[in-house]
Amino acid sequence: MISRSSTIAALVAFAGVLVSGSGNAEPAGNFVPSVHGGRAAVYQQLLPNSLERVTPAERIREVANANTAPTELWQVLEHGEKVECLGCIPAISSLLYNSNAKTREISAWWLRRRIFGVFGPGQVYSQVLNTLKTDSSEVKRAYSAEALGEFLLWNGVPVVANAAVNDQSPMVRLSAVRALERMNSEGPGAEVATAMSDSSADVRLAALHAATRINVFSRPDAIAPLLSDGTADVRRRAAEVLGMMQSSDAVVGLIALTDPAQESDPSVRTSAIGALGKIGDPTARDAVEASLADSDPLVRSVAEIALRRLY
Repeated sequence: MISRSSTIAALVAFAGVLVSGSGNAEPAGNFVPSVHGGRAAVYQQLLPNSLERVTPAERIREVANANTAPTELWQVLEHGEKVECLGCIPAISSLLYNSNAKTREISAWWLRRRIFGVFGPGQVYSQVLNTLKTDSSEVKRAYSAEALGEFLLWNGVPVVANAAVNDQSPMVRLSAVRALERMNSEGPGAEVATAMSDSSADVRLAALHAATRINVFSRPDAIAPLLSDGTADVRRRAAEVLGMMQSSDAVVGLIALTDPAQESDPSVRTSAIGALGKIGDPTARDAVEASLADSDPLVRSVAEIALRRLY
């Protein structure tokens, strides 16, 4: 039996080995006493310009107020994510209306991380809300909708949702629908579904895309009418979305799109057949089998795959 005194002696000896730097530890001359010191020793072999450095506030103000190359601006803001600089906010907020989409996005991303100076009465966020509601420029309203989507604040959803269905500009409605998607909301009145009947095909497509990305979409019934849309891209995307949702109520409409006599666009027929395969309703078997003789090779290929799911 090992005595208590022997165990204590062994522990003391082991501690001595660690302190002296013998055994597997680093030699005494290279011993780094702290975690941060050890990290510095690892990084000392790397080139200084390969290491990320925090952007100082002065540099943020400099690039925001100058005609800086977009990629340089993006890098400066990314590395200044946690830098608190009240004096930088006015310059960065002006970039929300920059012509470069990525610059607008990263500027909103940087602003939403501010503790002070952005969210409050009369400050940047409320200014952007007001611009979306009242500005005469459709470009500024559209960019404001984008910014609100990137800010990710729930109290901006009703304003964005209203713009998605009521703004006179298709450009603004498109940006607003995309912002709702970014905010993970269909709108308080299911405005994403309403946008599926928009006069602009781009807005309808954006609404279809949003329906597949937001966590809760309560109006799948709004998608089926788009199977007869006048724009082929909308019909194709509607078929894809209905297949993703496995909507059995859409089977009849999808079957109609597999017939070349009714649907001349092979990409739409392909998507309809693929959707029928995903839904798996056996009543679609005859229509899919008939598509094995389609003139388009991709349609025939997708039909072969879909049939395996219908038997």
